[in-house]
Amino acid sequence: MNLTPKEIVKYLDDFIVGQDEAKKAIAIALRNRWRRLKLEGDIREEVLPKNILLIGPTGVGKTEIARRMAKLLRLPFVKVEATKYTEVGFVGRDVESMVRDLVFEAIKIVKEEELKRQQPELEDYVYGKIAQELVPSLPKGASESLYARQKAAKEAMKTKVKNGEADHLTIEIEISPKTHVEVAGLDNLPPEMAKLQESLGKMFGQMNSPIKKETSVKEAKELLRQEAGDRLLDMEKVRREALRRAEEGGIIFIDEMDKIALPNGAGRGADPSKEGVQRDLLPIVEGSGVNTKYGAIRTDHVLFIGAGAFHIAKPSDLIAELQGRFPLRVEMNSLNEDDLYRILDAPKNSLVKQYVALMGTEGAELQFDDSALRAMAQLAKRANDKTEDIGARRLHAIMEKALEEISFQADENAGKTIAITAELVHAKLDRVFESDEATRYIL
Repeated sequence: MNLTPKEIVKYLDDFIVGQDEAKKAIAIALRNRWRRLKLEGDIREEVLPKNILLIGPTGVGKTEIARRMAKLLRLPFVKVEATKYTEVGFVGRDVESMVRDLVFEAIKIVKEEELKRQQPELEDYVYGKIAQELVPSLPKGASESLYARQKAAKEAMKTKVKNGEADHLTIEIEISPKTHVEVAGLDNLPPEMAKLQESLGKMFGQMNSPIKKETSVKEAKELLRQEAGDRLLDMEKVRREALRRAEEGGIIFIDEMDKIALPNGAGRGADPSKEGVQRDLLPIVEGSGVNTKYGAIRTDHVLFIGAGAFHIAKPSDLIAELQGRFPLRVEMNSLNEDDLYRILDAPKNSLVKQYVALMGTEGAELQFDDSALRAMAQLAKRANDKTEDIGARRLHAIMEKALEEISFQADENAGKTIAITAELVHAKLDRVFESDEATRYIL
């Protein structure tokens, strides 16, 4: 997590075109979290995160910036839509469930790290158990020399299993039944119901005897890895570390914030749940305690990033207290033709690189002319201007329409090089732009 704001922005530049102000604001917010952890004494608790509100049309990179940040720093991160929540008293999800989602993500991250750290012990357990099944047991009373030979045979078999030389063999293994399956939806239950679910799972798990299954050695490795992970993991340690990470480094990205705002002049009784969601959201963003099945967590130092188009409603239409909890506001720029052109080919794993790789699996090589990329960017911008502005997402429709026939006939193009030119793009798409209705429905 020890990355400077410049390093963070440089990383984001590999995936997101433009939006320098938003990248800078998020990079500083994340660096401030690292700085806070370096502080000592009471002041450390007083330094609170500066929550950010990203304002801009869809498809300009709001979600992508936050998602890439969480991936880079291996922080607990969840993206939620404000529209899926209802205020207390209405049927639907309560806002505290977003915090339970965050803890669940933290548990996943810590478990993966612990399993990776314990990989040698885990693999030794798996290979040893399989070797024990493949090497015949000795009868009681066998001589010491036979036991020594059996031990050597097991070690030799472990090496074969490790190297994949025994993958084709079939064995019968005994697997302990799982008492609990980690599922985000179930772990999002209120703590009281989660505890009841866990108790029932343990009760039924104790009633089930170990399962015997005949399988290949290759499949047995995977099945036993899961069992070994359950045996080796110290879940109490995982729980404590996950709660700490969620509290100190968690990021909650709340999309569609504009959809819970009441536009100026709208009747307050028209949709009471909108303002109710804002009121319920306020204590979470301000900092409060939330009970989860893994323990209580405080949200004082969780970073909240809100986002929304705010076409109809404005940030000032949110209740004043909630506005105050998002002090940093960044306006995202609409994408122009040059931005769309760069998005096609500049980022890592861009659309062009994706389609070249996809067609490569069929043995066909796509070569995109610069003129074709310019034509696609021009048409995408034109479609965004004529209809709803959906930003870079329009490029997906443009690209798919332009390559539709080539993709459909890919099996006939094996071994060929196909040039994608501006003429081909215009031939496929110009007719769509002949009428506003066609553009609206097709692109």
